[in-house]
Amino acid sequence: MRARAHGSLLAADVGELVGVSGTTIGQWARRGYIHSSQDDGDPRVYAVEDVAEASIVHALLERGVRRADIRRAIGRLRATEGPWPLTEARLATVQDEGRTRLLLAEGAGWLELTARGWQHVAVPGAVDEVRLRLAPAA
Repeated sequence: MRARAHGSLLAADVGELVGVSGTTIGQWARRGYIHSSQDDGDPRVYAVEDVAEASIVHALLERGVRRADIRRAIGRLRATEGPWPLTEARLATVQDEGRTRLLLAEGAGWLELTARGWQHVAVPGAVDEVRLRLAPAA
């Protein structure tokens, strides 16, 4: 059974909640980072669950995760985690030699996203888990 989306928000509203512009939300939807679960027409209409996904995309970008890695993670997670893969997965980042590595929790260990997919990894240093955060009202 497909999960049901809740609410109806326009890009400007989603952007305000996430801390980016409505234009950025529209770009993320067109590029596949998030969905407009309620309506893909013009204007796109987003669900609350899409806001959560956008918040995680924003957090990953702020931490320095490459856009290509975010797209790769979404593609790989969507097959197992459903329509809102980022909010369903336990993700983290770690800084290693000047780059940000994207990690996925599996049991007591971590997987790193590589060009070959998720690979078991020994984590060098402190892991910073990604938590859902919405922007405070102005």
